[in-house]
Amino acid sequence: MRVEVTEEIEATPEQVWAVLSDVPHWPDWTPTMTSVRRLDDGPFGVDSAAEIRQPKLPRNVWRVTRYEPGRRFEWATAGPGLVTRGDHLVEPLAGGRSRLTLVLESTGALSGLVWLLLGSLTRRYVSLEASSLKRHCESASTDPTAGADPTTGADPTAGTDPTTGADPTTRS
Repeated sequence: MRVEVTEEIEATPEQVWAVLSDVPHWPDWTPTMTSVRRLDDGPFGVDSAAEIRQPKLPRNVWRVTRYEPGRRFEWATAGPGLVTRGDHLVEPLAGGRSRLTLVLESTGALSGLVWLLLGSLTRRYVSLEASSLKRHCESASTDPTAGADPTTGADPTAGTDPTTGADPTTRS
């Protein structure tokens, strides 16, 4: 199974790449990440590993398998009967803009079952990650405080439940 999401971003590829490749700070701009912890020292690149915790998903360790500085990184995580690969691509567009493409693909004997159980959640997370990155980069490229609560500096999407998109502080 495969999910692919593309966003055009009003920020330079360098700006988008700086945010995208700084994986420990992903929880700062996307509510789909509870924590991201690098498991190695040194520059981010091939063989770098990170432990990722996400709401409603098990902890996973991802290892970079392909790295093109300023443009792309792919990484993978594996378990019994399942390999999941994530691709993160930034391409330049006219006018100093960027195109972001995020791909998540699972293969293996259990991939069909996993997608049956988690496919909807996975599609929602990948879409929310792309739109959150877009919003974060566009806010930072025009005004570093744009989109943040002026009293706390918090991102207003930080409290959004990534599994439903709902604000947990409001009641229906």
